[in-house]
Amino acid sequence: MALEVFLAFLAASILISVSPGAGAVNTMSTGLRYGVKGALPAIMGLQLGYGVQVVLVGVGLGALLSQSQLAFELIKWFGVLYLVYLGYQKWTQPPLEMELLGGKTESSGKQFWQAAFVNLTNPKATVFLLALFPQFVNPNADNLVLQYSIMGSILIIVDVLVMIGYASLASGLSRWMKSEQHQKLQNRIFGGMFVAAAGLMASYSNKSA
Repeated sequence: MALEVFLAFLAASILISVSPGAGAVNTMSTGLRYGVKGALPAIMGLQLGYGVQVVLVGVGLGALLSQSQLAFELIKWFGVLYLVYLGYQKWTQPPLEMELLGGKTESSGKQFWQAAFVNLTNPKATVFLLALFPQFVNPNADNLVLQYSIMGSILIIVDVLVMIGYASLASGLSRWMKSEQHQKLQNRIFGGMFVAAAGLMASYSNKSA
């Protein structure tokens, strides 16, 4: 990959990761409650989902989703319902004891898989990758697997760094979480954000189908 192509792809990767979405909401919510270290399982879960999306697009299943309206709609609405479910969970979540805030969470496995499903069921990632990869892949080259591997690695590394930034930003607000009232308000805010993200996901269309 030429230097200018690499820099252009890196810039696109940063823009994609920085743009707010369900993954960012999930990371900020976890970072606010458990701190940056406690948010790492959720961040890694997002990368599993993202990595699977990269592989799907790389082997052509992403293209199938772009052509099959039924497949696209099934994945999209499953993701919408899942985000609404997460929003409801967050909205009704009781306040934590203060000594648990910023500490280690006992549900890291749950956070990991919850975050993984957030990205696995997000058609926004598929649409972005379908639009992004053709701009940088040389289809006539013999090293297509290597090209996709390099780009996928760049996307994931950038997303990890951006999500750590989101978690750090949210963790800096943890001092605000000194009362049950503030915790309840935080739960309402992030619950609403998950539902809003579901609304945005519901608006995605399969224009190429």
